[in-house]
Amino acid sequence: MATRPQIGIFGRRNAGKSSLINVLSGQDVAIVSDVPGTTTDPVRKIIEIPALGPIVLIDTAGMDDAGLLGEKRVLRSRQVIAQVNLAILIFTGNFLGEYEKNLIEDFRLQEVPFLLLHNMSDKVPLDPEIEGEITRGYAADIIDFSCKDPHNTELLIALISKNLGPSPFRTQPMLEGLIREDDQVVLVCPIDSEAPEGRLILSQVQVIREILDRRAIAVVLQENQLKSWFNKVKTGERERPALVITDSQLFGSVEQHLPKNQPLTGFSILLSRTKGDFGVCLEGTKTIDRLKDGDCILLMESCSHHSTCDDIGRVKLPALLKRYTGKELMFEMISGLDVPAYPLNHYALVIQCGGCMITQRQALARIRETIKSGVPVSNYGMAIAYTRGIFERTTRPFLLSKEPNISNI
Repeated sequence: MATRPQIGIFGRRNAGKSSLINVLSGQDVAIVSDVPGTTTDPVRKIIEIPALGPIVLIDTAGMDDAGLLGEKRVLRSRQVIAQVNLAILIFTGNFLGEYEKNLIEDFRLQEVPFLLLHNMSDKVPLDPEIEGEITRGYAADIIDFSCKDPHNTELLIALISKNLGPSPFRTQPMLEGLIREDDQVVLVCPIDSEAPEGRLILSQVQVIREILDRRAIAVVLQENQLKSWFNKVKTGERERPALVITDSQLFGSVEQHLPKNQPLTGFSILLSRTKGDFGVCLEGTKTIDRLKDGDCILLMESCSHHSTCDDIGRVKLPALLKRYTGKELMFEMISGLDVPAYPLNHYALVIQCGGCMITQRQALARIRETIKSGVPVSNYGMAIAYTRGIFERTTRPFLLSKEPNISNI
């Protein structure tokens, strides 16, 4: 889902959110019922729409859900707002009440593009005066629609495309300014307990694809092949690569086999350039030196996987930080897009993984909220490099090229 636009469907119970997903997908992918509250937790559906391509539709619980359990459902649905590239707000009966107005305020606060859909037009058509008031008051597109008689679906898709714009796919290329056509790039990809069976991890695949797109040459090695490969570079049998990119956990051993002037970085650090705010993570990493006994560090992983004894986030990184600082530190780990157990200002440092499994907007939303709370942010690769004593070397290639400010995308 990392490169697919995410579209959230919001509204009251029985407004037609699940029905709209079925209309857009052209199939019954969401359960529809006359019973209010059929959709409980947010549900993601991956579909392909002509003219839009593959997208993720997120069906949320009704914002007017009641009771203690209902409040929890509403909270989960509101958390989706920060994750989406576009919000569709459904209302009916020409009535835009407090629930809808509060949602619009949330969209604006979190800078999420949105459009309004007046559903059930087969029963009550949209009043032109109401339409005018909404258009003037909220400067948003609005469409009169019926999920039972969706004759203007093409118009809806056109409005979705217009409001999505180019931003879901507009990410800073990872290797921009670092390599040129015909350059060799050596990738050190370990096959260990964390490597998926029969395939590479997603960040490695993404880097290889960008190398190929730039008409450069990708050389994929394992750690034990690196020494012999670079021995041939020393003898002139091979050309020196423009860049070496390694799994972050191998920084220490990989550096030993490289000449001092060989540019080196890690997959996770590369991803912080395209999936986060490189400058913010760069400065946040330096605060590791200020950690104190009892400080709690929040580790945020974008994927959910079974923990192993070699797990980077749950095992290796905490051990490296304790050893480097000499402090008694505490750690909390959250996976996917889960919410931490405490307010963000409870933590002394937040460390985000590379983020290959989430969208740029989702990664940036996490970083923005952390910064607003006054908490520094780092990145898995940068934090590991810092504790290994090679932070300057692994970030130097980026500092020699112009880093864009993408924090407002």
